[in-house]
Amino acid sequence: MSIYEKEYTEKISFPLGGIGAGCIGLAGNGRLIDWEIFNHPNKKTSNGFSHIMVRAEKDGQVVDTRVLQGDWPGAAIGGETTNIFRGNGGFGYGMGPYRGTMAGLPHFEQHTFKGEYPFAQIFFKDKHFPANTELCAYNPFIPLNDKDSSLPIAFFDIVFTNNSETTLDYTAFFTLNNPLPFGTTINTFKKENGISAIVLETGMIPENNLNYGNLCIATDAQDISYQEYWYRAEWFDSLYTYWDDVNKGGKLKNRKYPGATGKSKEPYIMNGKEHATLAAHCTLSPGETRKVSFVVSWYFPNCANTWNPEPDKETPTIWQNYYTKLAGSAKEFACYALKNKKRLYEESLLFKEALYSTSLPDYCLEAVSANLSILKTATCKRLENGEFYGFEGSGLREGSCEGSCTHVWNYAYALPFLFPGLERSMRDLDFTYNQRDDGAMSFRLMLPLGRERYDFRPCVDGQMGGVIKTWRDYLICGDIEWLHKHWKAIKKSIEFAWAPTNEDGWDKNRDGVMEGRQHHTMDMELFGPNSWLNGFYLAALLAGVQIAETLGYKEEASLYREIYENGRLWTNKHLFNGRYFFHEIDLSDKSILSQYDTIASIDGFSAEDAYWNEETNEIKYQIAEGCATDQVIAQWHANLCGLGNIFDKDKTKKALESIFKYNRVDNFRNVFNAGRIYVLDDESGVRICTWPDDVKKPAIPLTYADEVFCGLEYQVASHMIQEGMLEEGFAIVKSIRERFDGKKRNPWNEFECGSNYARSMASYALIPSISGFTYNMGQGYIGFNPPSKEQNFKSFFCIEGAWGIYNSTSDLLELEILFGELKLKSFGVPDYINKIANVIHNEKILKYRFEDNCIKFTEPIRLEQGTKLVIALS
Repeated sequence: MSIYEKEYTEKISFPLGGIGAGCIGLAGNGRLIDWEIFNHPNKKTSNGFSHIMVRAEKDGQVVDTRVLQGDWPGAAIGGETTNIFRGNGGFGYGMGPYRGTMAGLPHFEQHTFKGEYPFAQIFFKDKHFPANTELCAYNPFIPLNDKDSSLPIAFFDIVFTNNSETTLDYTAFFTLNNPLPFGTTINTFKKENGISAIVLETGMIPENNLNYGNLCIATDAQDISYQEYWYRAEWFDSLYTYWDDVNKGGKLKNRKYPGATGKSKEPYIMNGKEHATLAAHCTLSPGETRKVSFVVSWYFPNCANTWNPEPDKETPTIWQNYYTKLAGSAKEFACYALKNKKRLYEESLLFKEALYSTSLPDYCLEAVSANLSILKTATCKRLENGEFYGFEGSGLREGSCEGSCTHVWNYAYALPFLFPGLERSMRDLDFTYNQRDDGAMSFRLMLPLGRERYDFRPCVDGQMGGVIKTWRDYLICGDIEWLHKHWKAIKKSIEFAWAPTNEDGWDKNRDGVMEGRQHHTMDMELFGPNSWLNGFYLAALLAGVQIAETLGYKEEASLYREIYENGRLWTNKHLFNGRYFFHEIDLSDKSILSQYDTIASIDGFSAEDAYWNEETNEIKYQIAEGCATDQVIAQWHANLCGLGNIFDKDKTKKALESIFKYNRVDNFRNVFNAGRIYVLDDESGVRICTWPDDVKKPAIPLTYADEVFCGLEYQVASHMIQEGMLEEGFAIVKSIRERFDGKKRNPWNEFECGSNYARSMASYALIPSISGFTYNMGQGYIGFNPPSKEQNFKSFFCIEGAWGIYNSTSDLLELEILFGELKLKSFGVPDYINKIANVIHNEKILKYRFEDNCIKFTEPIRLEQGTKLVIALS
């Protein structure tokens, strides 16, 4: 599972870091790349000669030394890899590979990459090196433990197995460059409590400067040596000298220089080149295996909005990264990591193994696992008090599309289940900073917090999605006080649909049907009723009913239900053509546009200027009679959030069947695409919107109609699984992962508008979809009803309080708590079960009632970590 070899490792960059803390990429051949530890993206970079090297000795004589990486996968002509902020280190295209790639030093002839997030393993072999050598790199990823999952660290374990017939001495050398401004750098060895570390810092930059910070390389190995500095010189002298030092054998001799020469001044530039090396030594008998562990940590505390600076402000507002609340330096993080290494490793491994135990095809588990890495990339931030913030994706040096964009993060189901507190913080920020007095919501959160709102028209899917997500987040956590705190904002969000101040007139007559101008995630607007955005409205109304009833607001609950029922009936009756749901609009009616010229379009033009096609006399960027991938996305959300059927169930399934028939393309070689190119040649994928041959296609259709978004594909695939279309859903997921195969694209970077794109975390919905997971922690309830109806089934689950494994056989059901604890009043079972023999917890038979496929306990039960709830069926 997840094995990559030869050319299929070439595009790999495996993110290692913390949530909101930045990351370092582990390349498919073992290089350290993409140094995104400075509070912004930093793609296609290296950090000087940072690397791992291994050596074998016999009786004091060096047998072999080589860099722990495989062949250079880039262009032999050069120009692909750059140094931190300095271009290609003085070289580029036509100059050969950059020297920092270490491709010019002896390295391993064979390597195999295995990736199951958060663990990456690379197995190295070379006939000259007398050991089977493995690199295991990982970062803590422990659902419900957001602190340890946010540490700015990466572990690197080097495992030697002596495959010779004699006892040998082995050394792993970890070299780290100090990238801080040249002339300000200081490298210092420190040892305390059995941990050896080299701290790479600056001696001149003020602590409130954006470039202030430090790094650390540390090990808990007891037999060590080190060099605080490589030889200082020009040309190739330092690398010559380092290679000579390593190949002398034995321990490294330290080299010291006075640091902070004072040559650098503002503006400080990351151009340091002072390397430090920490070495761990061990002796192995024939056949013996030994592991040595290193941790790399970083601490760059200061953040500012550099991508969209505050207007009329010479000095940007500085805020601190959340991890400053956890420790005060890279060394502190390194020491914490090594002292807690066993627990961090075991709990992360426990999660990975539980996730991979789910009864899903391998490629589906890869899709879920790989996209969890997005949380560790520069796409995500944690603000000063720990709140979560996300770009849509990552550009080369800056985030892509700022502001925790609501209509994109709607799709991201990993965070709310795995780190529900962080997801709730997004609702808190939205309702605090993004809502106007009349209920209109900005769909981008501006930084620093408290800055003037993003002043563009509200978007339907983002605003209504926020209401749906608030209900979902309550069901996950059960915190009614949190829900009550946001009631007024929720109410205003819903009722803005018919507010007289809604310049886009979403639902002026309050009939549950949006006829107005509707901004959406495709970055333009639809005019007139459509199932996609009206579905969001209906789902938000229904969520509003549930919230109002939960909080005791009967009047609002009654009103929202009345509007919802009217809109649901109308939508199902008028917007379904027998095959799929469509968009009702007369494209030739120019008068539709004129009423909306009170505020500008996204490009600053009037509605007529932006939307009217004078050549064809049509309104542009509409779906009309098209078959859109997101036409029943609201039902996907409703299924995941316990809201029931919004669309008639048979019509939903027919719509999904039509999407599979009309939108899925097996081979793109002869397909026209005017948009961005995310699928090529013989690959397959699902197009955003298509028009069957028997309907009229607008001359200029919906924006991005020709494109293929992984996030939308996961949405529709997991929805198909929910509706029993397992074969079709699996086929879509398989085609995605075949595109991200390591040869053409990075398996740990599903991109859209930027790398590590948030929308792809829709892949996590495969887990609750395949398990039929239902939940309401406000009522102390969870349940499972897998759509496959298979009796032998297993799935990972996570909810506020605990995570573990649900397992079913023909004889019993089990709920095993692997982490945390869960308090339950009831437990839902699959709908094929009509009889229960008994229910056991901690060897005690529990009292219960069984009705409507739900076990209702006479007394609430507390499931502790390491225990199981066992339901005997016979």
